[in-house]
Amino acid sequence: MHEVLYNLGYSPHKATLSADYIAKVQRPSGEIPWSKWGKTDPWDHVESAMGLTVGGRLKEARSAYFWSMGKQLPDGSWWSSYKKGKPCRNAYKDSNMVAYIATGVLHYYLVSGDEGFVRLLWPTIKRAMKFVVSLQGQEGEIYWAINRNGDIDKKALLAACSSIYMSMGSALEVASMVGSQVPWLKRARVKLGKAIREKMDLFDKNTSRYAMDWYYPVMCGVITGDEARERIHNGWAKFVVHGCGVRCVSDRPWITMAETSELVVSLCGLEEYDLAWEVFSWIENKRYKDGAYWTGLTLPDCRIFTKEKTTWTAASMILALDMLQNITPGNKIFYHEVPYR
Repeated sequence: MHEVLYNLGYSPHKATLSADYIAKVQRPSGEIPWSKWGKTDPWDHVESAMGLTVGGRLKEARSAYFWSMGKQLPDGSWWSSYKKGKPCRNAYKDSNMVAYIATGVLHYYLVSGDEGFVRLLWPTIKRAMKFVVSLQGQEGEIYWAINRNGDIDKKALLAACSSIYMSMGSALEVASMVGSQVPWLKRARVKLGKAIREKMDLFDKNTSRYAMDWYYPVMCGVITGDEARERIHNGWAKFVVHGCGVRCVSDRPWITMAETSELVVSLCGLEEYDLAWEVFSWIENKRYKDGAYWTGLTLPDCRIFTKEKTTWTAASMILALDMLQNITPGNKIFYHEVPYR
């Protein structure tokens, strides 16, 4: 694990303040919506729980995972969106959203050391992974979703599959901890990694405009080393606006804090700390007094883009700060230092 190399005036207290904001938005049931009156999706719910964990809000993080456990459907999935605990009418079953609970639970364990909690959540993770693997194509890609009517949408999304690859690794680590044999999951992950590294044509070309397609294979540990550095370098001019941050979509005037903070996480994973600190310094002051961050800003006027105070944006900033200042051992998740990574 790297040591803390820099301190440019950023304090771990800011992670605590942002976690406090997430906790204020969290419902008594444990559900963490996007904002006070917003919807909830399973991926961002877990991301926000990870932010709570880094910020020391372990009780609230556990409550979030218990909410997920209680809402899991018989086939191992969750609906893609909820409002006050009830699935939205246009909800579907998203494979990446389903998989991410494994990463969240492993992250919680790395911070808390609570193995009993991991054992309690393992059946939920295992059912989720069986659902995800059921959507794997013959070439290794994972199909995006099952629609409300039960039809499979056979698009494969690069960023989503990269995140699934990481979540599969997390699930394998949890399985090892609890003594569960899941060779089917290990085989599926190997196939998925090979597809991402060697068969990019399997993935939807329409999403190449999105920054996540650029850095997610790196952030999630599918592409590593010099190849990862080359990928980041090659996409830099397309997505990064110096002094501002990362464009969510390459041809749109939107800089988003979440994408920028995830780039920081990716750079730290490559031990590119100078560059990571520089990028983080562009966005660190885009915050409200209550610990929330701007969701984004527009170019060239630098106005706040959507004034919704999103919990997942606060969480992504917390995770970036954890990488930069080594606040918790949970950041091992993004250094891929545990087995199966």
